[in-house]
Amino acid sequence: MSTNRSRSVFTLLLALAILGLVGVYTVPKLASAFQPDRPAGSSTASSQQSDLQALARGYELILERDPESQEALRGLLEVRLQQGNLKGSVETLEKLSALSPEKLDYKVLLAQSKQYLGDREGAAQAYKAVLAVQPGQMNALDGYKSLLLQETGPEAAIGLLQDSLRKISQAPEPDVDKITSVQLLLGEIYAKEKRYPEALAIYDQAIAGSPKDFRPLLAKGIVLEQQDKPAEAKVLFNRAFVLAPPQYKDRVKKKANAIQSTPVPSSPGAIAPTPAPGTASPQPR
Repeated sequence: MSTNRSRSVFTLLLALAILGLVGVYTVPKLASAFQPDRPAGSSTASSQQSDLQALARGYELILERDPESQEALRGLLEVRLQQGNLKGSVETLEKLSALSPEKLDYKVLLAQSKQYLGDREGAAQAYKAVLAVQPGQMNALDGYKSLLLQETGPEAAIGLLQDSLRKISQAPEPDVDKITSVQLLLGEIYAKEKRYPEALAIYDQAIAGSPKDFRPLLAKGIVLEQQDKPAEAKVLFNRAFVLAPPQYKDRVKKKANAIQSTPVPSSPGAIAPTPAPGTASPQPR
């Protein structure tokens, strides 16, 4: 049951990614051409599958006449995703990738699908093809990093990220946001391996390079919290709260409040803890 649920979630996410990539093309038009008339209000699962099969067959007929029709391939890809047919989706993505090698997003989606289906070698080759052209393609970099962690180990993943970071930094116009994102991936591996000095060092570089980005502040705070340094972590969480976009503020605030809720032993001359974001400072009685 959990496997089916995971597969459905992955298929949905992949479908959304592809819809965002290729847009909505001729699905409604072809749907009306190939779907049989049915009574209003009929929306059972069997009728929906029947409609999808008819729609897929319509695209396949077009491809029989024109095997390189990218519009029909995109339509067939969307239908196969709605059917939950990941293997069929991979076949279609391979054709789209071959027809449009300049569209790296197709290769990224192909790599992600192959990785999910257990074709790790195929996924690795697809990720490499993307990163050879764009070392800072974050979806490919994150996916390949995860693959290396599973198949080889942390050193291989660290080497990949360090190499990508070097290439991005040496570009004529370095992309600061991508540099920060790669540094965060690298710091994440260091932290999971409990290589805290290296994690803190890379996060400090990210903070210095992107002083208005809340992410490295939050990441460094988490590492300090893991090292039982709540006061130092809290300062960083508060700074991250100020910089965080609205959709992330509640989560950052929760991290700060969790530290504040930890009892602090009182001692003469102790410094009062910094108030968490959005909370009032205690008033003297």
